[in-house]
Amino acid sequence: MAVTADIGLIGLGTMGSALALNIAENAGPIAVWNRTTATTRAFHAEAGALAASITPCETLEALVAAIRPPRAIILMVPAGQPVDDQLAALAPYLSPDDLVIDAGNANFHDTNRRARAGLPFRFLGMGVSGGEEGARHGPAIMGGGAKADWDRIAPILTAIAASYQGAPCADWMGPEGAGHFVKTVHNGIEYADMQMIAEVYGLMRDGLGLQAPAMAEAFGQWNTGPLQSYLIEISAQVAAATDPLTGAAMLDVILDKAGQKGTGRWTAIEAQHLSAPIPVIEAAVAARNMSARLDERVAGEALFGPAPQAVTGGLGLPDLHDALLAGKILCYAQGFSMTAAAGPAFGWDLQLPAIARVWRAGCIIRSALLDAMALALAEDPARSLMLAPTFAAELQRCVPSLRRVVSVAALQGHSVPALSAGLAWFDAMRTRRGTANMIQAQRDFFGAHGFDRLDGADSHHGPWGTSA
Repeated sequence: MAVTADIGLIGLGTMGSALALNIAENAGPIAVWNRTTATTRAFHAEAGALAASITPCETLEALVAAIRPPRAIILMVPAGQPVDDQLAALAPYLSPDDLVIDAGNANFHDTNRRARAGLPFRFLGMGVSGGEEGARHGPAIMGGGAKADWDRIAPILTAIAASYQGAPCADWMGPEGAGHFVKTVHNGIEYADMQMIAEVYGLMRDGLGLQAPAMAEAFGQWNTGPLQSYLIEISAQVAAATDPLTGAAMLDVILDKAGQKGTGRWTAIEAQHLSAPIPVIEAAVAARNMSARLDERVAGEALFGPAPQAVTGGLGLPDLHDALLAGKILCYAQGFSMTAAAGPAFGWDLQLPAIARVWRAGCIIRSALLDAMALALAEDPARSLMLAPTFAAELQRCVPSLRRVVSVAALQGHSVPALSAGLAWFDAMRTRRGTANMIQAQRDFFGAHGFDRLDGADSHHGPWGTSA
């Protein structure tokens, strides 16, 4: 088979198909292969004018033969064992200088393992964010692996990435699984951002008695100010949408039960290993898990009565806006703090300003705040974002609203776990004299009285003296 392509792609699902079209349109000719040959043929047949830049292949051997050496092949297959299976299947056909790029939603520990496994070819892990729309028209790309391998493929990746004021939202994050780690933190922040918006939506609906069109208008207005972001934008759109079958607001017919693919959970798990407090993200993961227990929630309402009541005390949309802004700042501060902790833990030199710049466009959490965050992190990467002058000023202005919202929500039966967690973290991190001395005193007491001894014998040490 003649060489026809600069790069190859395996996996023509929703994301793979979109990314292949993006490459064909913006970065040059591409060869594609899918495990199901009919899918490959249909993809090529439906590619329109871009079909001339796409070589459909029916075997792995043909795919490899179609790519100009040293070859680069992007994997867009499900995370986990399918990636290992695909790497093994490619091994007989590739040379040591060929490069395979896992662009799926991989657990970064798997990427670390693969990078260290002595594969018979080069390997990169690459986080890609933006969903189908981003993959087709410009995602945010977070690369991990050898810098030389990233540099080799960077012209293609920067050509297909989103851009912010002319700068591509694609960059090398560090070795091994660094790119997939950064994508994991991105997804954790995404969980939290969505949860806080949902909590504000609940207060609008059940606390203020707003109908969906009024909520759509509020979110639309918020998207013109400091809360401007993709998630606020689509919140306005979904609040305005109607069910084509009933004419009712779409939000009123969607089941109150949110699922998850696991990446937010990975963020929470890894934060515990890093001793990095991210309570807003953890609360968001827990909220999704609670939402799935719909039968228990129905039983709880039958026993105790519905919790949410109309809010009182003059709480209104301006308070909700500022509470959401404060919560968002606090959540991002936690996410970047977790990322900073990962650097020394894994031996990576993670550049926080570069991460913020990559997230400015293309990805799900893109927002107006990220450019200012990139500047603040460049000024002092070691400083928490909540202490950076720009964001400290916003918090001083907005936290009173966050405090009112959380207080009124608690009094009136509204569950706002992520906003509450953000406020609790803020109060803990702004307080010199905390309460951990009581915990430490209790631990000392346990030790002095033998409770840390497996054999049940008394201890005779510590500030409490001899146990009775």
